[in-house]
Amino acid sequence: MRYEMMLPRQIRAAIAAKTPVVLPLGVLEYHGEHMAVGMDTLAVTRALDMLEQEAEIVILPPFYYGAASYAVEPPEGTGSVHVDSNVLHPFARELFTGLLRVGFRNIHAFIHHQSENFAVGMPTDLSFKFGARQAIFAFLEKTRGEGWWGDSKMADYYAQQSGGDDPFNWIKIHPLMTADTIAEYPFDHAGEGETSLMLAMCPEAVDMTSFSDERWYVKSAARASAETGARGRDLILAHMRKALGLASSA
Repeated sequence: MRYEMMLPRQIRAAIAAKTPVVLPLGVLEYHGEHMAVGMDTLAVTRALDMLEQEAEIVILPPFYYGAASYAVEPPEGTGSVHVDSNVLHPFARELFTGLLRVGFRNIHAFIHHQSENFAVGMPTDLSFKFGARQAIFAFLEKTRGEGWWGDSKMADYYAQQSGGDDPFNWIKIHPLMTADTIAEYPFDHAGEGETSLMLAMCPEAVDMTSFSDERWYVKSAARASAETGARGRDLILAHMRKALGLASSA
């Protein structure tokens, strides 16, 4: 279900069913001459398109305007759009506050940009993680009052911490590719791995006739194939199903 197309009764039903609500999170960044600048976000949106065919999920409109940085190339003529994390953080806080007020308690975001060391974090995912935590704390103090955690009703907090009833599980931020996925599939920037993913999931985002190997990070893209991308796609979908608590399609 696409959130922007949902009727209020459908939203209420999704809240009651604790249906996963998913934000595709990414950037607009130069990915060589052969690939679209939206690659990082397109990898998430196309994977969610596939999941939507097999399970009940609510897909929020994608957010493309993350902190791309200009580490790869300057923006002039390349298409990279960088929005600083100082702006992203308050936006994320207000977005998550709004979703909590609607009534959602099973909120997720998936990001592919700069996520090879996700435990440490990078500006975009850290901004949304911090915004999520601030939104949860503020929402709990507003709805339950100060001292809510110390109340006797929370005595089993640690015992049920891994369950969905833990308020700090209401919003989770995930990498599109986990460390386990990266161990089995090429992780790169505009190289074989990402180009193959687009060939398998969004072929209209790739034009190998424009390929140029002048930059070191794109050279391996010459080996890209839809077959390799299909392997990455399947690993990604398996991870997303697990993260969202969905049954495997196998």
